[in-house]
This record gives sequence, structure tokens and C-alpha cells, in this order.
Amino acid sequence: MSFLSFFKGYKNFGIFFSILCIIIIAIIYNVLNVKQPLPIYQPAMVSEELVDSTIQHQKKYHKIGDFSLINQNGETVTQNNYKDKVYVADFFFTTCQTICPIMTDHMCQIQKEIINDEDIMLLSHSVTPKIDSVAQLKKYAKKKGVIDRKWNLVTGNKKQIYELARKSYLAVKTNGNGDEFDMIHTENFMLIDKKQQIRGFYDGTQPEDIERLLEDIKTLKYFGGY
Repeated sequence: MSFLSFFKGYKNFGIFFSILCIIIIAIIYNVLNVKQPLPIYQPAMVSEELVDSTIQHQKKYHKIGDFSLINQNGETVTQNNYKDKVYVADFFFTTCQTICPIMTDHMCQIQKEIINDEDIMLLSHSVTPKIDSVAQLKKYAKKKGVIDRKWNLVTGNKKQIYELARKSYLAVKTNGNGDEFDMIHTENFMLIDKKQQIRGFYDGTQPEDIERLLEDIKTLKYFGGY
């Protein structure tokens, strides 16, 4: 029997074996790419400079604390406005000329992507509440295209905002200038689930992080928002 005849004899087997390998590889790929739940971030998992010293070593049960703040329309906004919602939170101030414009533009991008999804909202906290009055927030909101039903820009008591930043969202630094509640906001966006748990941190100035955030929102919704 010639080598060519031997090869022809096994041709059908070779085709079958190749197809079988492709099927097995496809199955393995799909199994490995099944959506996995997002992590639940605890204070002990975050840089200590962003976390209040009283909770830096907490490893479980962390949730966003209760709050009562005022939005761009002069309305009181509490955790009840975000009940059963997934939301993206950040900290900013309207007179910031460095990272805030980029962050706000990216929040606008997220707003556009979630505009028809009633389960998703946005929440931006001012770190200079004395400057960011309701009128100032309203002016900023109009300039940036904020849609009221999707996105609250909030101001209020500085101590409360500081404690939310350091004890709830784990997202703001202090600079030790003598002001007990002084805040240096970071570029962080936080993804919060329906149980008020932090499920992701993202650099709000980086387009690739915004894409990752949008994908993580889909993952969170896949698991019912939890």
C-alpha cells in the first residue's frame, strides 16, 4: 500500500477528528466564559488612604450608609431614591478644571448608555458643598446635559458628604490642612448594587475603564443587580 493510499484511508477519520476537536474547544471556551459574579468590595480591600481609620480593617458586611442630600432641583435625595437600583457614584466639584470635566463627560456617556434602563441611575456628590449651591448645581447640570430622572448632583452638609466618601464609598482622600472634613476627591467611579454594596471601582478619566464599567453593569444585571 502506497503512502498516498494510506492517507486517503484515514481522510474521513481526520475530518471527523478535526470537527470533534473544534466542538470540544468551543464547549470549553463557553464554559470558561460563563459570567462570574462581581466581587463585593470591603474596606480592607481598598487603599487605606481612601478609607476612614475606624473601618480600615473591616472585611465583610460593608454597605453604603443612609444619606439625605439636596439635588440640582432643590429636592431632598435619600437612599430611598436609589432603592432597588443599581447606580454609579462619584465625587466632584463644579469649579474643578482638571479631572472633573473628563469625569463628567464620561458620566454623560454612561447616562446615554443607560437612558432607557429604569434599573440604573447616577449619583454625583460635591466635595465643596458651600460653593456648589443648588443654583450652581442646576447651572452645571444644564451645561452638561444632566437628565434629572437618571442623575442627581447633590450638595449638603459637608460632614455628611465627607463621611459618605470615607466610610461608605471609600473614594476620597484628606489633605490634613486643618479642616476636619476636608476632602480631595479622586477619579474613582463606584458601581453600587441593589443591596448598597460596592461592586467595582473605575478610573473615571479613562475610556477603557468606562467600557469595563458598562460591561460590569451588564454582568450585575445578569445576576439580578446583586
